[in-house]
Amino acid sequence: MSYYHNPQEKAYRDIAPGVHARPFWGDGIMLVVVDLDPNSEVPLHSHPHEQAGTVLEGEIEFTIAGERKLLHNGDLYFIPQNVEHSASTKEFGARVIDVFTPPREDFME
Repeated sequence: MSYYHNPQEKAYRDIAPGVHARPFWGDGIMLVVVDLDPNSEVPLHSHPHEQAGTVLEGEIEFTIAGERKLLHNGDLYFIPQNVEHSASTKEFGARVIDVFTPPREDFME
């Protein structure tokens, strides 16, 4: 097991068109570096994992349980289990860190 990782050295997986994820996980937690191209979208979905995150660069519009908000660098978000949510970028892309507990098995494939 490696204790240190450089996200730029890990291949990404596309989770939606223009949405590139680099997941890292342990036994009970997962951290995902997500790069979103300009004008990209993560469609409305839900999952049994709690999710929290922060915007590192750019801006991203989240809709969580029907509540829409434009987030910028340093803003945080929390998404409870099984709550529907989506995200999109406009003319600027974004880089976010997502944290999931428990880890998402579908990101480990």
